[in-house]
Amino acid sequence: MLKNTLTCLLGLAGLLLLITGILLPGLAQRPAKIPSASAASAPKKTESVRPQNQLWQPPKTDSIPKISEIELIRYGKELIAHTADYLGPKGTVMQISNGMNCQNCHLDAGTKIMGNNYAAVFSTYPKFRARSGTEETIIKRISDCFERSLNGTKPDSASKEMTAMIAYMKWLGKDTPKGIVPKGTGLEKLAYLDRAADPKNGQIIYKAKCESCHGVNGEGIPNPEKGSYIYPPLWGKNSYNDGAGLYRLSSFAGYVVNNMPFGASYENRLLTEKEAWDLAAFVNSQPRPHKDQKNDWVDLTKKPIDFPFAPYADEFTEKQHKLGPFKAIADAKKERK
Repeated sequence: MLKNTLTCLLGLAGLLLLITGILLPGLAQRPAKIPSASAASAPKKTESVRPQNQLWQPPKTDSIPKISEIELIRYGKELIAHTADYLGPKGTVMQISNGMNCQNCHLDAGTKIMGNNYAAVFSTYPKFRARSGTEETIIKRISDCFERSLNGTKPDSASKEMTAMIAYMKWLGKDTPKGIVPKGTGLEKLAYLDRAADPKNGQIIYKAKCESCHGVNGEGIPNPEKGSYIYPPLWGKNSYNDGAGLYRLSSFAGYVVNNMPFGASYENRLLTEKEAWDLAAFVNSQPRPHKDQKNDWVDLTKKPIDFPFAPYADEFTEKQHKLGPFKAIADAKKERK
């Protein structure tokens, strides 16, 4: 009797399990969630020392519309990223530049935060620029880059190449309102040192942190087949000339502090500001091509205090205008206003 009863109960239990498996499949196999030891002990993320909130963000490349304009925009990006392939010494379109690429100065094709990006180009041009003493267009600005940073000749203003580069810059700044300069644009303006920048200390920094990519003699690492560079030259006959914006110490220091050596960014600096100033002093003390600048800075009062060539509207020496200390010059300029 007891045996028969147990048999019936076991059968009933089996039937219930079968029904459960049919109606609620996987229930019996679903384990309870137990937090793993690694998850429980994982440290909480900390906020970046240099916050990114409200920084400009470039539009995604895949958001470019699939219309005829797309080809022009994409070509513009190609020209910025791989300038030498198209316009360098062995360029497939023209041979009008020194083998460097626009993105050697405007990082990630002009999209990197504090990497001399193009966030505000279309929103702020045309605009008055004191160097030329005129209101400049984007065409003039691009032309200057070819003649100074690329130590070459400017593309024809009506060429497909000029039109494409402008189209790309316009697309990058499509979400930037007219007249606005978003946070994270351009180069960081560093505080002046209380001393002159030191080229000797800069040389030590260069050997330790820059030489492996840019060469013992600043010659860069060339790509002979294409007449371009894997890493660009920082001085010498194939580098930017002394009329380029990066030849000013404040511009070079503001550029490298957030972008060099390899792996550095605005959120993760690998150089101190003092190191950036000294490195700039060393690099810009080395030989490079010269550009005739007799027509620059007609109004001497508007010449930047770290512009390295006389004449000036003050009594400070050319050496101090090149290496500093700059605070005394800046204070004197304020007093004259």
